[in-house]
Amino acid sequence: MLPPPQQAGHDHGHHAAHHHAHDHGHGHAPGPARAGDERRLLATLALAGVYMAVEAVGGWWFGSLALLADAGHMLGDSAALVVTVLALRLARLPSDPRRTWGYQRAEVLAAVTNGAALLAIGAGVLVEALRRFGTPAEIQGGPMVAIAAGGLVVNFISLGILHGADRTGLNMRGAWLHVLSDLLGSVGAIVAGVLVLTMGWNWADPLASLVIALLVLRSAWYLLADCVGVLMESTPAHIDSAHLRERLLDLPGVSAAHDLHVWTITSGTVSMSGHLVVSADADSHAVLRAAISRLRDEFGLDHCTIQVEPEGFEEGQLHP
Repeated sequence: MLPPPQQAGHDHGHHAAHHHAHDHGHGHAPGPARAGDERRLLATLALAGVYMAVEAVGGWWFGSLALLADAGHMLGDSAALVVTVLALRLARLPSDPRRTWGYQRAEVLAAVTNGAALLAIGAGVLVEALRRFGTPAEIQGGPMVAIAAGGLVVNFISLGILHGADRTGLNMRGAWLHVLSDLLGSVGAIVAGVLVLTMGWNWADPLASLVIALLVLRSAWYLLADCVGVLMESTPAHIDSAHLRERLLDLPGVSAAHDLHVWTITSGTVSMSGHLVVSADADSHAVLRAAISRLRDEFGLDHCTIQVEPEGFEEGQLHP
């Protein structure tokens, strides 16, 4: 007969216990890498803060909505970068009995904040751009182009600084999207300024602002969609849960698999839990080792909790 149900990482022998210990360190960037990301973010924050003030003053002084839109976007960038730095620091805090995952989800909360800021900025610029189409303002194209060109240079430098950072995480990806959309905003402002300067087309300014707003809203939508997927504990897009179940059922001795769940804790840390029903003549420890090995090798899952059950076992019977 099989022993009582066993769980990976809890009471099922040396191999699984070692596996579980390995999992806790998996998916986290080493300290120096995270510290490097933080330094990049702080440098980018300094650049964004300085040029945000330049664009805000220039946009107000010369009547350019595109410059004001870009300055507003940079304000959102600065706030987002501050949140991102705080999230990186929180994520380094150790776990405790109450918060067994530590503060890893601070990254997701920061990304949600960044996405919400992008939505608010994009919507505000969109409304003002549509209003200005009816009453185009007089704009000084020359200064507008000069200031926007400076912003373009600053954004290129910022992207260069962030280039070496780990952008697979939602948090750093959010910061990258902020700076990238800012760069596109500077390009739009330059094009609008050239059209105003050479053709006298004042409507080019709200048109450029409209394009900037749509780009910002698109970035915010995709970032928030990914965040919602994590918070709803959806199966990560790169894992086919139906195929995963089939591969577990293919293991010798496994007669059923149920309560399978795969979800993301934070970027780079994916967890899996499930129950495997094994036949009476199967070696439950061998089945457990094979399942863990298959999940690791074929699906890249290193943090797995598996309960092995004998045929006919029902958890409800434990609590009559």
